[in-house]
Amino acid sequence: MKNRNPKGNGNGEGSTMDGPKPMTMKKKKNMNRLGGRGTGLSLQAFANAKSTSNHYNPALIKKKKEFYKNAKYVNKYKQSLKQQNQGKNSLPSSQRTIEDENEDINGSRANNMNKKKKKKKNGSQSLRQVYEKQWEEKEKARMEREAAMQAKKEQRGKAEAQRKVERKEMFKKTRHGQPVMKYRIHHLLQSIQGSASASS
Repeated sequence: MKNRNPKGNGNGEGSTMDGPKPMTMKKKKNMNRLGGRGTGLSLQAFANAKSTSNHYNPALIKKKKEFYKNAKYVNKYKQSLKQQNQGKNSLPSSQRTIEDENEDINGSRANNMNKKKKKKKNGSQSLRQVYEKQWEEKEKARMEREAAMQAKKEQRGKAEAQRKVERKEMFKKTRHGQPVMKYRIHHLLQSIQGSASASS
């Protein structure tokens, strides 16, 4: 038990408590570690206390997996490109023609150059034809879209004009301020006929 009676004469001088001193030192160290005296936790102490040491972060793990997956795809793509380039450069002997084997070195080089030029010309012509065909298709589609839009505009304009005329008729009044019933009854008759024709 702690002795709560102050030592000395009873007037409060020398009021020290008897007890284990190491406990007070521990308390002081804890207070300093947690950010000082009576001010609560410092920001740094709070951040350190909340941090965990297991380093488990699902977002980082997902990011790493995605990175490795993309790297794998890139490597496969590079390998396939490399294989395609090798296939183009070294043709098997069965695909070589007899004429190429019989020609001499100089003649074969000249022929190969001519063949390459012809292939380039043919390739550029075919590319141009493909491009022109695509352009014509796009142009045709654009013209069709414009025609459809124009027809819709005309339809909308006709409908608006019709609505304006009907509205003007519906708002007509007699000289005493009463609505003209002729147009309203005509409108009702048309709506009834329209609904009857739609249902049958």
